[in-house]
Amino acid sequence: MKNIKFVVKVNRGSLAPSFVQRTDRTPVQMTTDRKLAMVMGKLTAEDAIKSIRKSSGVPELVPVQVAV
Repeated sequence: MKNIKFVVKVNRGSLAPSFVQRTDRTPVQMTTDRKLAMVMGKLTAEDAIKSIRKSSGVPELVPVQVAV
């Protein structure tokens, strides 16, 4: 069975996109390696987007299928 989780992707113009790696720190820790991105539920991902929205870049939710 597969479950849908989310990663938060931030596009910053011409730079490589960044993904949220950790949310327990302020500011949120980012990475360019999608494999290191934090896979989270929709509510947690939306909270991460709210905290990132003030920085430069456009955050978006990216759905990921995860085997359960």
